[in-house]
Amino acid sequence: MANEPRKWFDQSQPQTLQAAVLLCYLNAALAIIYVIAFGAALPLILLAAAIGANGIANERRWGYWVAVVAAAIYVASQLVLFVMISQSLGQILNLAFAAVLIALLLHPESRHYQRIWFK
Repeated sequence: MANEPRKWFDQSQPQTLQAAVLLCYLNAALAIIYVIAFGAALPLILLAAAIGANGIANERRWGYWVAVVAAAIYVASQLVLFVMISQSLGQILNLAFAAVLIALLLHPESRHYQRIWFK
């Protein structure tokens, strides 16, 4: 088996997976900035989502499931924070983006594509 070059982004995938990969990368970048600025550990789950996004870009089934689990944990934690601590506009936006990410990953087109094409 020849070594295939690694990709950060695959334009041949469906738009739902492309958007999910970009959102995972963006969330991870913002999480790193947040950890450096405030020292909070909650956004570190988004780094796992970025690792999963790299797996998705390289059509690996494990990458898809890592991203789904990390996004599910993140949306659950954002929901708990919204209900228990703060109903501010910033928290609503965090919850909305977390929900959009999980919706993109679990969209039927994304699930169908990964079931057929991922290794």
